Amino acid sequence: MDAHVAQASPPARRPAAGLTVPTSQADDAGGDARATKGLHSLLMARATGLPNDDLFAKMLVSQAAAQSALPAGLGLEPGEFHALMARHFPGFNLPAPLAHAPNLGERGAEWDELLALLVEHQGDADASESWMALIVATACMGGDHLWQDLGLWSRADLTKLMADNFPGLSALNTLDMKWKKFLYKQLCDRIGVYVCRSPSCEVCADYAKCFSNEA
Repeated sequence: MDAHVAQASPPARRPAAGLTVPTSQADDAGGDARATKGLHSLLMARATGLPNDDLFAKMLVSQAAAQSALPAGLGLEPGEFHALMARHFPGFNLPAPLAHAPNLGERGAEWDELLALLVEHQGDADASESWMALIVATACMGGDHLWQDLGLWSRADLTKLMADNFPGLSALNTLDMKWKKFLYKQLCDRIGVYVCRSPSCEVCADYAKCFSNEA
């Protein structure tokens, strides 16, 4: 796995035009929370009852409020993004300029490897899971915990995402390792790169960095 741009500098986070949290109470945290829940409710009112509806809705709300590392359209190509919206939230229209694939620069090879790993472990390999694989690979380019870079609302959301969409990977994470570290460890194991010299995770001095609770 190639070493690329450091994760310490995640993509710039700006609200996406056309899908914005109301600003009448921008200085009021309670108002922001109500606006977030309101937008989530609007999306879920259009939801079709598919397993990933709630997860996609949370990502869209967070991306609109600049609370994730995902670019506009969750990092999908415009056609893919509009297909996602039509399948999960029919009638909730977003303008085409919102969606664009990320410019990965030198991290393209890294993204490709992550995507291949996720696709290999998809569940039913339907369109929803294919979109999720692209979105998760893109979020891994961010610099926070993966659930935060995805714009999810808790680590439990990410645990559900992985179990529902990538059950093979979920089953491998028996020690509840942090998901981003776990995914990169799978890539390192594949090519025989063992950056950790500890004989097991349980006795490693850095155990807390990989397995501690994610705030």
